[in-house]
Amino acid sequence: MMRAVRLHPPGGIGALSVDEVEVPQPSPGEALVRVHAAAITRDELDWPTDRLPAIVSYELSGVVEEVINDSGDLAVGDHVFALTGFDRDGVAAERAVVPVAMLAPKPSGLSHVESAALPLAGLTAWQGLFVHGELQPDDRVLILGAAGGVGHLATQLARWRGAYVIGTASAGAAELARGLGADQVLEPATRFGESIEPVDLVFDTVGGDALARAADVLRDGGRLVAVAEEPPPELSRRVHTTYFVVEPDRHQLVELAKLATDGTLRPAIDSVFRMEDARAAFDRVMSSGKRGKVVIEVDHA
Repeated sequence: MMRAVRLHPPGGIGALSVDEVEVPQPSPGEALVRVHAAAITRDELDWPTDRLPAIVSYELSGVVEEVINDSGDLAVGDHVFALTGFDRDGVAAERAVVPVAMLAPKPSGLSHVESAALPLAGLTAWQGLFVHGELQPDDRVLILGAAGGVGHLATQLARWRGAYVIGTASAGAAELARGLGADQVLEPATRFGESIEPVDLVFDTVGGDALARAADVLRDGGRLVAVAEEPPPELSRRVHTTYFVVEPDRHQLVELAKLATDGTLRPAIDSVFRMEDARAAFDRVMSSGKRGKVVIEVDHA
């Protein structure tokens, strides 16, 4: 048996509990991972409502305990991290079964807590900027929410790619955004079209009015990529828009791990909670004023 943080019907923070459940058994192509840390996301309690009770969290860092019929280079004892599929049980547990194809070597320069904070936000930033946004060196990019959970990694990645980075951030987070690599930092309420030169890409992580205003600053042929909410139809008729949901990708995780190992990329940690304090962790992830990810650390003592 093992401990796991599970969401029960009818859902919501009050329906979370730490339960004793059976240790899952891996199938061919899967690995059993001893979980050291699992990160949580603001809206994730709404995701598994059709399969409750369900273990929460889809980001983990830990150590491989067992591998079934793997033809790759994964071995027992390897330190790994991953974003797992949203259509299966989560990983806020002492052990979790994860498809081998989703596991990447943990960044050697990061702790398990830091590594667990990287997959979802890091992959969202990577896919938004480079896959959907096609960001190139010397492009100009406007990142809405440049110091937020996804935005703080997007700012670092855009700077690494060689783009000119303009970010929005509150007064209290402006210095953080500059420290992450933003060349310019704007107040969120700024009229972008009157304040900055046209940009090649807008990467929106906040939604709302800022999303609509940002379209005014796109150059002809520019791209707007959103993850916070789907752009309204009238906006999509004016400019090229893309809305996407992040997908697990081992190869991209490997690239993120390289950047984290050499110090180019660093995930921010807002707070760390024990499994027993899972409700408090989700209270925190739902609150305003966070600076980075909320992580559940798994105690195996």
